[in-house]
Amino acid sequence: MRFSPAEPRRSALSRAGALAGVLALTAGLLVAPVPAASAEDSVTDLGAFSSSTDLVVGGDKVAVSIGDRIVVADTTGEVEGTVTGLSGAYGLAMTPDGTRLYAALTGSGEVAEIDTATLEITRRVDLAAYGCPSSLALTGERLWVGYGGCGGSTGALGLDLSVTTPEPVPFEVPLKSGPYLAAAGNTLVVGEGGGSPADLFVYDVSGAAPVFRGEIDGHAHAHDRLNDVAVTPDGSRVISAFVLPDAFEMWDADTLARVHDYEKGPEAEGYPATVAVSPDGAYVAGGRNQFSAGRMTLYDTASGAEIHAANSPEGEIVDGSAAFSGRDVFSLLKTDSDRLHLWRLQDVNLPASTLALAVKPGATAHQPLTLMGRLAFDDGTAPGAQPLTVTRTLPDGTGTELPGVTTAADGTFTVTDTPPIGGTLTYTVLWNGDENHRWSKASRATTVRYATTLTLTGPTSAVAGTRLVFSGQIQVAGATAPRSGWLTVRRTRSGHGGEPVQRSVGITTRASYSFADTPDAGEYTYTVHWAGDGRTGPAQVGHVVTVHEPAG
Repeated sequence: MRFSPAEPRRSALSRAGALAGVLALTAGLLVAPVPAASAEDSVTDLGAFSSSTDLVVGGDKVAVSIGDRIVVADTTGEVEGTVTGLSGAYGLAMTPDGTRLYAALTGSGEVAEIDTATLEITRRVDLAAYGCPSSLALTGERLWVGYGGCGGSTGALGLDLSVTTPEPVPFEVPLKSGPYLAAAGNTLVVGEGGGSPADLFVYDVSGAAPVFRGEIDGHAHAHDRLNDVAVTPDGSRVISAFVLPDAFEMWDADTLARVHDYEKGPEAEGYPATVAVSPDGAYVAGGRNQFSAGRMTLYDTASGAEIHAANSPEGEIVDGSAAFSGRDVFSLLKTDSDRLHLWRLQDVNLPASTLALAVKPGATAHQPLTLMGRLAFDDGTAPGAQPLTVTRTLPDGTGTELPGVTTAADGTFTVTDTPPIGGTLTYTVLWNGDENHRWSKASRATTVRYATTLTLTGPTSAVAGTRLVFSGQIQVAGATAPRSGWLTVRRTRSGHGGEPVQRSVGITTRASYSFADTPDAGEYTYTVHWAGDGRTGPAQVGHVVTVHEPAG
């Protein structure tokens, strides 16, 4: 729901128990791992747990509130530092250049201003006379604050940040529940965070005080539980994310008429959880949740056409947590245990690319394996020579980056590898994208088996009526040979028609086998076949015996 020019915010108090959830944290915040420096989407484990949190973006900074602290990362997702010692940090807002961060502290009844370069609190605004501050939105030097609960009233107020000591200036909002705030241009929206029906109240903030434009009536539009709301950068449109109806709805900020819906009806999967507008107003990002999993979709603002979509790699999307950073979209994910992850979707508004990857079945350990593929651009242009990153993952999860390959002019490429072991190996090819196309990745799993050989010994000549005994071993290169299983023995007679004689022979615990036969006169070929199993490849061996008639 957030974008750099003006950061809207939702209420912490719109759900029962939300204030308690703010403080439900682990004892300490783990240092997050550094995401890979590539164009691929990334997920950073924030090492903390919270059911109530917020995310904002400004300049080259990303901030996440987690109860008693705020984590600050750069726009690659790498954590830079943490502001600690806070009391119930929840709603956030940040200046477009990312230099100043504002946090609603529900526990101490304050709004804190933070220097993002030093991560020091530069001033505090006491709002103890009001309900707990929970939702923030910023337009220029005016900070709009939604408050409610904590034994106080519910409402909204403004703070003039251009003065040394801002004084709270409340304005009338007929709220029934804790507020969600969003603002941009000359438009401020105060939404009811809980209950059904839920209303949106729209204000003109071009003057010294907010002027009420009107209400988007929740009863008339069957609105149930507001999860997020955003305003386009020019202030002309409002986009809401209600649980019901199951659509992201666009409203005219002046007439308050519904303009259109984004993804409504049978094609919509899951309930709307968050919405954000790109800094240029050209795109809308909408996140949905269903069955503890999330999906983020990018729409063209004007037409509503779907541009890109991605499924969440970890849990569901946190309500109200989407924000644009240039061509990227950030959001928060939480697992079933409320463990938080920072999700970065890269270059979402660029034309897509597609990687296709194929591998021929029947790979053998320690022998060359060839994979073939193609990189294609959805806009139809030829990829030309493009570098690709190739990774091989072993059955135990160990990954190794292989020598990179480069596509031909038409996008085709070939990867050659020698699998070091058997088992299910996964090969992943990644193209990091360029200034004109979004990254893409393809993975293929293939079963690699160990090379297997059979030995077979026995007589090469005999007299008809003699019992012939044959024996052999099953041998596997680089692995233990099977100690059980069945081989197929086939006997064929040269110069004679008819079906070959076939039987099964068991493998002993010594990886050996034996069989006997009493053939008539003739030339015979005994062929032993091993079909292979999950670890070992097929093998075959033959043996020729000439059987003579007894001497007369």
